[in-house]
Amino acid sequence: MARVPVSVVALMLVCLAATLKLQASPMVLQGSLQQGSLLLGTVEKGSRAFYRDRALPVTAGGQFLLGLGRDAPASIELRIVDSEGLQTVQKYEVAKRDYRIQRVNGVPSKTVDPPAADLARIRNDSALVASARREITSKEDFLDGFQLPLDGPITGVYGSQRVYNGVPKSPHYGVDYAAPTGTQVLSPAAGIVRLAHRDLFYSGGTLIVDHGHGLSSSFLHLSDVLVAEGTRVSRGQPIAKVGATGRATGPHLDWRMNWHNERIDPQLVLETLPAQ
Repeated sequence: MARVPVSVVALMLVCLAATLKLQASPMVLQGSLQQGSLLLGTVEKGSRAFYRDRALPVTAGGQFLLGLGRDAPASIELRIVDSEGLQTVQKYEVAKRDYRIQRVNGVPSKTVDPPAADLARIRNDSALVASARREITSKEDFLDGFQLPLDGPITGVYGSQRVYNGVPKSPHYGVDYAAPTGTQVLSPAAGIVRLAHRDLFYSGGTLIVDHGHGLSSSFLHLSDVLVAEGTRVSRGQPIAKVGATGRATGPHLDWRMNWHNERIDPQLVLETLPAQ
């Protein structure tokens, strides 16, 4: 029997090891793979994560966030590059959700069909919100988890198609909690206040808190805002009071969450990142 040179055997072993590493599963995803969800990924320290060729910030402990929007595609791919430059591409199936149709009557007519005089104000409001969400910190407040901002009956859910006064409008991207005017709203997680405005056209009293790595919470229709822009808040701290300002028919809290520009479901965030 012919002998295989040692150098050839060594090369074969190196190639086999590289192949096995490329086929390994260096990533764990925590969260529900469905539209509207937030995923917490964990990779080996020193690895980098990419989604749609966009580099995702990775913590020193190897954790990163990925948000899936209301109409996320049926499958997604994540690319991981380890500390040695070896790449792994993993594909995941995303469950499609069925969204409700919710008819809401009795809202102020000007918030359904705004007069021309209010259009400039609406554009300015949108610019304020967009600017607040662009301020992304590398802080890792999200890792300590989330709690409910208040305990009350849920009257509106994420993703539902809204029909206001008989007129179809954009989907609802938050969770509505009914509560009397003046009820305290608690910060669901620590973060930095990026926007504190008492009267936006559609959302009335509005507060945006940045939890780090592009993850933020928005609180709408408030009667009072208790914190100022730029201040740091802790989980469970009173930050606002429930109201019925903006496009609302009664007092309630509309809690919304974004991962960068993707609007995600706060109820699923509570499942992925429960308070520790």
